[in-house]
Amino acid sequence: MSDLVTGDAVVLGLRPARLPSRALAIFLDLLVYLTGYLLISIGLTLATASLDPAAQAAVSVASFLLVLVGIPIAVETLSHGRSLGKLACGLRVVRDDGGPIRFRHALVRGAMGVVELLATFGAIACIASLVSARGRRLGDVFAGALVVRERVPGARAMPVPPPPPWLAGRFSGLDLSAVPDGLWLAIRQYLTRMNQLDPQVGAAMAVRLADDLVARTGTPPPVGVPAPAFLMAVVHERQSRDAARAFGQGAPAYARPVTPVTPVTPVTPVTPVTPVTPVAPVAPVTPAAYVPPVMPVMPVVPAAAVVPPTAHAAPAVPAAPVEPVRRTGFVPPA
Repeated sequence: MSDLVTGDAVVLGLRPARLPSRALAIFLDLLVYLTGYLLISIGLTLATASLDPAAQAAVSVASFLLVLVGIPIAVETLSHGRSLGKLACGLRVVRDDGGPIRFRHALVRGAMGVVELLATFGAIACIASLVSARGRRLGDVFAGALVVRERVPGARAMPVPPPPPWLAGRFSGLDLSAVPDGLWLAIRQYLTRMNQLDPQVGAAMAVRLADDLVARTGTPPPVGVPAPAFLMAVVHERQSRDAARAFGQGAPAYARPVTPVTPVTPVTPVTPVTPVTPVAPVAPVTPAAYVPPVMPVMPVVPAAAVVPPTAHAAPAVPAAPVEPVRRTGFVPPA
């Protein structure tokens, strides 16, 4: 395993390419370049048939340097270390610090390749690659470069390990909007391969990533929490939020406590209602003619009976008592 732990466009934990894969990549590159060189040489020979031998030799040397040295340097510079053979074998040339190579790195490798690969038919390159701990040839050593494996056969993405149970849900209120995607990628790559790194290198990188994360979020981790555990908890918190936004689901069980769901009581089916028979419309009632009320007839009182009122009524004089007539048997004369 390489000691590269960071770099531009280089995944953590990439393995250095060994002699078999590098030899196959170089063979494919040389096959393409030699084929092109032969075709160009035939064309130049026909085009320069009328020139003197010195001019033909100069053109031949120039075509050799252009096709077998200049084109490989240009291809590695423009493709950032991916030639045709390396692309087919899943290899790539990077700097010692993990960054993509530039023109000066490709120039040194190409110049040394003339001696290592073409002049000695690859003998020096094979010996240097076998002796080197990371499989580098002399051109890689002088250029400060390294050939690594970008595509590992049978490899698959490793999931981020879950955080400790006592950290589950402790960062639910953390603001993660200011954390860039590059920092998330570096944290994920470290967590998936931290068991493959040297313990001291892994611990130092975990502290550095945790400091960068705290600087972005503005919230320090709880006291006593290790840096790798803090990174695990924050990454899983972000994953749970992304899942909730994408699928509308709650957070995973390790991120938030699960509330038990109350069983729903089955609903009793409702008896269908008998349709109501429509009632025949009622004929409108014709209003009756208005009958005026009959006034009662007052009895007529005779005028003699009406006693006019007086201003001062005289007191009534009691009549003399009438002596009752005694009945006798004597009849008075007519």
